[in-house]
Amino acid sequence: MPAAGRPPIGLAGQHLHISFKKKMFDFSVVTTWLHGLLCSFLPEWAAILTESVLVALVIITLYAVFAIVLIYMERKVCAAFQCRLGPMRVGKWGLLQVFSDVFKMLTKEIISMRNTDLFLHNLAPFLVVTASMLTFACLPWNAGAQIIDFNVGVFFFLAVSSIGVVGILLAGWSSNNKYSLIGAMRSGAQIISYELSIGMAMLTMICLTGTMSFSEICQQQYDEGWNIFRGHLPALMAFVIYLVAGNAECNRGPFDLPECESELTAGYHTEYSGMHFGYYYLAEYLNLFICAGMAATIFLGGWAPLHVYGLDGLNGVMDLIPGAVWFVGKTFFIVFLLMWLRWTFPRLRIDQILSLEWKYLVPISMVTLVIMALCVSFNLTF
Repeated sequence: MPAAGRPPIGLAGQHLHISFKKKMFDFSVVTTWLHGLLCSFLPEWAAILTESVLVALVIITLYAVFAIVLIYMERKVCAAFQCRLGPMRVGKWGLLQVFSDVFKMLTKEIISMRNTDLFLHNLAPFLVVTASMLTFACLPWNAGAQIIDFNVGVFFFLAVSSIGVVGILLAGWSSNNKYSLIGAMRSGAQIISYELSIGMAMLTMICLTGTMSFSEICQQQYDEGWNIFRGHLPALMAFVIYLVAGNAECNRGPFDLPECESELTAGYHTEYSGMHFGYYYLAEYLNLFICAGMAATIFLGGWAPLHVYGLDGLNGVMDLIPGAVWFVGKTFFIVFLLMWLRWTFPRLRIDQILSLEWKYLVPISMVTLVIMALCVSFNLTF
């Protein structure tokens, strides 16, 4: 339904709302059944505790699986852009290469350097992974299949994603290594700066939808169309700004100054080994997935299929595809765009990175937000 305070969306939107709302599978049916089953032989507190454990296992499993897939995809995409084959020796088409790397990392010794702050040095990787998992839990995989769904979901997402920069700064400071400290300071300046552009790009879409709940944002795009089409030029501008700023938030090329190998060996995680280094490695790729997943949610409908007004047969076929398939497909499409960006452009200097944000992206995102507010006020959106 239209957001509160907004006029009706017109005959086209009403037609889609009436025709297709009940055809998508709602995963809340499964969760309600499971809760009732557990409560039939367990006290309510024990049922809730069991559900929490199951949800935690699901998050950890998905976290590991998508990390493995993204690492393999990164290597193959990089190889394609550089006219190489990528990993080919371990398993068919190199499919087991990532598993062998994970096994090697699990068996590596965790070395503690002298003159480091051991408590902060050991705490930092867990802060980064915790922030990554909290934001990962905000992603709406399907209708009714969202682990964290607040009425201020966008605000919560931006808040918990900021915890990661604390882990990065602690890693550089506690390592007692000047290269790690320089990388951490670069990363802190870069992440804090580009959070403004990400926040204003998401605020532009909140202005369009009238809600900060991810489930309501997806449902509204299912009823009325994807935001990137409904919002005209301001939505497209916000989408481009989000992609650029999101790439910088993930410390990926051409914004990888915090860990550039040619200058800082590995940046803020130079002194880490074993799984402590593995946590940073996992968090980098999952942050890439989270960035892409949030772009798919805010701009491309999330789990909502593509509906074209007037083509009821096509829309019916689109509704047969599960929402989770739509969400994962859109997310990997954006992941490929971000990888394309990384392996196309050369690394920027730190002054160029900050100039891009403060001189260009912030003013443009402010103008985009004002234009979107005017479009909504004068009913110029679809």
